[in-house]
Amino acid sequence: MTTSRSTPPRGGTAGAARGRSAARDPRPAYQCDACGHQPPKWVGRCPECGEWGAVVEHTVTGPTVSGRVVSSRMPSEPARPIATISAAPARAVPTGVSELDRVLGGGLVPGGVVLLAGEPGVGKSTLLLDVAQQWAVGAGTPSLVVSGEESVSQVRLRAERMGTLHEQLYLAAESDLASVLGHLDAVKPGLLVLDSVQTISTTGTEGVPGGVTQVRAVTAALVSVAKERGIATVLVGHVTKDGQVAGPRVLEHLVDVVLHFEGDKHSSLRLVRGVKNRFGAADEVGCFEMHEGGISSLADPSGLFLTRYAEPVPGTCVTVAMEGRRALVTEVQALIGATVAGSPRRTVSGLDSARLAMVLAVLQRRTERLTLHDREVFAATVGGIRVVEPAADLAVALAVASGGLNLAIAPNLVAIGEVGLTGEVRRVGAVPRRLAEAARLGFKVALVPAGCGPASTGAGPEQMRVTEVTDVRSALHHAARASAE
Repeated sequence: MTTSRSTPPRGGTAGAARGRSAARDPRPAYQCDACGHQPPKWVGRCPECGEWGAVVEHTVTGPTVSGRVVSSRMPSEPARPIATISAAPARAVPTGVSELDRVLGGGLVPGGVVLLAGEPGVGKSTLLLDVAQQWAVGAGTPSLVVSGEESVSQVRLRAERMGTLHEQLYLAAESDLASVLGHLDAVKPGLLVLDSVQTISTTGTEGVPGGVTQVRAVTAALVSVAKERGIATVLVGHVTKDGQVAGPRVLEHLVDVVLHFEGDKHSSLRLVRGVKNRFGAADEVGCFEMHEGGISSLADPSGLFLTRYAEPVPGTCVTVAMEGRRALVTEVQALIGATVAGSPRRTVSGLDSARLAMVLAVLQRRTERLTLHDREVFAATVGGIRVVEPAADLAVALAVASGGLNLAIAPNLVAIGEVGLTGEVRRVGAVPRRLAEAARLGFKVALVPAGCGPASTGAGPEQMRVTEVTDVRSALHHAARASAE
C-alpha cells in the first residue's frame, strides 16, 4: 500500500513565515496630530482638517493589536464609594482678581491647568502678572512667572508700573522645558504662569519650538507636573488669524479650562470669555479696563456702553445684551445718510452686518414712510462692545427708524427682541434678567416680545412699564407714543 502525503503549495511555508514576521514586526503608519486622521501615506497637508505639517509617522505593532486580549492588573488605588472621597483638593483658591474669579468659577484649583488665549497686545501678560502678585499676597505660597518672550528686566519694568512687586513673586526667562522644571523644584510655587507655551521646547521631542509636536509634548508634561504637585498653572497661548487657539486641537483637551481674552485696541474694554471649564460654568464673561497703571476689574461695566444726552437724539436706542450670564445695557446708534446712486453703503461697528441687512429689508417692506434701499446706513454700538445676538434686532430697527424719520426715542426706553423676516418680534431668552438690569440703571419703559412680559412670565421689575409688541410696526407705534409722553 502506498501512503500519499499532501505537499504544501509552493511558497506556502515561506509565505506563512513572512506573514507571521509582518504581524510581529512594527510597520510605519501616519497620523495627523491635529485631528487624529490616519492617511495611508505621508502627506504635507492633512486631507481631513487641512493642517500643514501635522501628519507625522508613528509605529503600530500590527493589525491584530486591536483584537488581542488585554490582561487585567492591580490598580494603583482601589475604587471607593463617592461619599468617602474628599472634595477639598478640588476647591478653588481665589486669585484676588474678582472678574477672573467670576469666569473661573471661584478661582484657580490647585493642580488645574488654565489656557488663556488672545491676540498679541491685548493684555494677557499684564493681567496674569497682576494675578501672580495677588496670589503671592493672599495665597501664602510663592508664584512663579516664566516668560519665554520677554526678559526678566522687561517684566520688572511692567511690574513697577503696575505696582505688583512682592517678595513672593518670582520671575524667570526660559525657553527650555527642563529649565522650567528646575525652577519649579527650586521655588516650589503654588501658581505657575507660563508666557507662552508656544515658546517652550524640549530636547526629547522632534520639531521646532511652537510646532504641533513640541506644543503638545510641552503641554502634556506641564499638565502631568501640575497634577502631581498640585500647582495651579496658567498657560498663555497664541491665536491664529481667525481667532482660534494656535497649535493642535488636542491642546484644548489636555487642559482643564480654556479662556479667550478679547478686546479692541482702540477701546479700553477687555473681556475674558470662558470656552471650557471643568470646575464651573463655561458661559461666564469677565470685564476689565486697560489703563496706564495696568488692568482692573469692572464689576459694573454697563455704564461704558451708554451715552448720556442732554436732549433726546434721533438714531439711538438702548437694548440689553447677554454676555454669558451677565446682562449689559448697550446703546445702538444709527445714521441714515443721503440718497446715492447705485449700491449704498452699509457700514457696521460692533454689530453683525448680515443681521443689519436683514433688519433694513424688513423695515423697507413692513413700514410705509421709511425708504432705505437707496440711502447709506451706518450702525454701531457704544463703548467697543460687540453685540451679535438676535435679541438686539429690535433696538437696531428702532434706531434705524428713528434716524430715518428724524424721531427721537425716549431716553428711558429699552427694546429687546428678535425680528423675523415677516416683521414679527420673536421671543428671546433671559428677559427677566435683562429687565432687572435695565431697571437698576433707571430705565422706565421696555418693549419686549409677546409672551415675555410680567403678565406672561410672572416676573418683572415693578418700577418699569413693560409693553409686549408683536411686530416691528407696533414697536414703532409704542416707541413714538413713549417719546411723546
